Amino acid sequence: MRVLLLLAWTAVGALFYAWHAGPGQEQLALDESGRHAEEAAAHAASGRWAEAVAQYDAALAKLPADSVTTARELRLERAQARMQAGQLPEARAELGTLVDEMQADPQASPQLFAAARRALAVSQYYVTWLLRLEGEPEAVWEPEIESARQIHRLLAEEAEASGETAAATEHRDDVEATIRLARMDAGELQALNLPKQCCGCKAGACKSACKKPGRNPNQPKEKDARGAGLGPPPDNAGH
Repeated sequence: MRVLLLLAWTAVGALFYAWHAGPGQEQLALDESGRHAEEAAAHAASGRWAEAVAQYDAALAKLPADSVTTARELRLERAQARMQAGQLPEARAELGTLVDEMQADPQASPQLFAAARRALAVSQYYVTWLLRLEGEPEAVWEPEIESARQIHRLLAEEAEASGETAAATEHRDDVEATIRLARMDAGELQALNLPKQCCGCKAGACKSACKKPGRNPNQPKEKDARGAGLGPPPDNAGH
C-alpha cells in the first residue's frame, strides 16, 4: 500500500511539474499581462497617459505570442494613450502598422479593425494639424488628411450598410472635420487652441516618423464639402 501511495504521489508531482513548466507558465504570463493591462486602464481613466503607456508596454511584453487578438487590442489602446501622452508620431506609426496587419488577416476581428482604422484616421488628422502649423507645403500634409477623410468615409458607408445610424452620423461628422482642416486658412488654424493630442509633439517629428500613405491613382479625389463648417472636431479622447 505504501508503495502504491508513493507511486501515486510521484505521478501527481510529475504531472504538476509538467503543467507548471508548460501550460502553467503560459497561464502565469497571461495573468501577469492582465494585471499590467488593468493598471494601464486605471492610469488612462485618471489621465496619467505616460504611466498608461508604460503599463501597456509591460502587458504586451508578458503576453504569450499566440494571443494575437489580445495583443492587437492592447496595441490599439497603447496607441490611443500615446496620442494623449504627446507621443503622436509613435501612435501614428503604430496604428498604420496595426491597420496594415489586420487588413492582411482575414481572421481579424471586424470590430477591432474598424476601431483601429478610426484611430489611425484621428492620428492622421492631428499629424496634419501639426504639419500645417509648421508651415509645411500641401504636398507634405495633404496625403495624411486625404487618407483620414477616406477612412472616415468608408467607415460611414459601412455603418450605414449595417443600419448603425448613430455611428454613421458620427463618421460623417469626422469626414466634414477633415475637409474643414484641409480647407482652413493657415492664419485661422494658428488662432485656434492646440489640441491636447498635439501637445508635446512637433510636426517635424511626425513628418520623419510617419509613413505617408499613397493614393490609388485611379481613385478620384472628392472635393465636395457640403455641410462643412469652420473649426476642428471636439478635442476629446475619442476624436
